[in-house]
Parts: sequence; structure tokens; C-alpha cells
Amino acid sequence: MYSNTQKYAAEAFGTFVLVFFGCGTAMVTGAATVPTALAFGLSILVAAYTIGPISGAHLNPAVSFGLFFDGRLSIGEAVGYTISQVIGAFIATLCHVVLVLCGAIQIYEDGEYAKATISEVNFGANGFGDLNFIGALLTEIILTFVFVLVVLCVTQSDDEGTSKHAGLFIGAALTFVHLIGIGLTGTSVNPARSIAPAVFAIGKTDGSSLLQLWVFIVGPLAGAFLAAFLNTALIKKKG
Repeated sequence: MYSNTQKYAAEAFGTFVLVFFGCGTAMVTGAATVPTALAFGLSILVAAYTIGPISGAHLNPAVSFGLFFDGRLSIGEAVGYTISQVIGAFIATLCHVVLVLCGAIQIYEDGEYAKATISEVNFGANGFGDLNFIGALLTEIILTFVFVLVVLCVTQSDDEGTSKHAGLFIGAALTFVHLIGIGLTGTSVNPARSIAPAVFAIGKTDGSSLLQLWVFIVGPLAGAFLAAFLNTALIKKKG
């Protein structure tokens, strides 16, 4: 039996890995769809088979609250997981800040490449893109609904093969939703992943990253609720 301290520490570490490699890949590739989607999916896959036995490797408040809505986690545990995840994401983004200061990101300006400053990097922050807030909110609800539903279904499955390889299916699902979502909102489906980059991207986005942040908190939590509702109503075994 693992203590809550161990679980929360595992969640902070796992979310650090997710944000460092996921958002970091977006930063160095210009948010190229396939590399960024794979970075997020592989990060959750690796976490599932390392810290999964300790905390379940949620790495995402939408997953934690999805499990709460589904009756598998207490509200206290969901809040504790969420705080840990946000802390891990902030540490990862702070590492990105250091890398930018060390010259990891370059921009093409006046015919030559130069080191990017903090105000010239968006740190993988989410945004509405060409959508209005309704479109962005709907996108995040749908993507999170699909992702969290996969998490709920594979982790409750009675099939040994499915449950044994749950991390593989969850990683594939996260990759899958990123493939369409990156071109729309950058794909959040994870409030912890969105909060820290939004804070540090204020300079690059003239503050819009913070003004739009609510969508990337409300949308994923709403999608998680709908996933838990559908799972309870139609999929989960009764009795």
C-alpha cells in the first residue's frame, strides 16, 4: 500500500515528464502535429508502466476528476492529485524557461537565427486559434470526453489483456486526440498541462493565454464529467 505522499509525489513527477516532453516537443518543432502528438502519447505510456503502480499515473486533473465522478476516487484525493499535477507542470515549464534562456529556442529574424527571449516563446500554451470560444470549448469537451472514456473503460475492464495493457491504450488515445486537436486548440484535455504554459506565455500572447485559460480548465472537466456519466449509465456493469 502506497501512502498519499508517495502518490502525490508520483503524480507531480509524472506530470513533469508529460509537460516537459510534450510541451517541450511543441516548442522545438513549432508544434508539428505528429511529433507533438507522439511526445504526449509516449509520455503517458512510459508513466503508466513506471509510476502507474503507485498512483495510477493520472497526470491530469480531468482523469482524476473523471475517476471521482465515476465513484473511484474521493474528492480529497482528486484535489490532492490535481495540486500535485499542477506543481509538476510548473516545474517542467520552469525548466523550459531555463532552456530558453540558455538558447534552446531560436527564431529567424533579419536574415539570421537568434536566441529567442522569454517574450517570444509561447511554451506550448493552448489557444483558440481560428475558433471562437464556443468552438474551442466544444473541441476540448469532445476530445477530453473521448480520452477520459477510454481511461475509464480500459481500467475497469475484466479482460486481463486489456487491463494489463491499459497504459498502451491510454497512450494511444492521447496521441489520437492530439492529432486533430493540435491544429484546433493545441490540445489541452488537461488543465494542469495548460495552466503553467499559459502563465509564462503572457509576453508572447499579450495576455490572451491567461484570458483564454478558463476554456482549457472548464472544457476538460466537463468532458470528464460526461465520460463518467456515460460510463456509469451505459458501459459499467451493474451489480
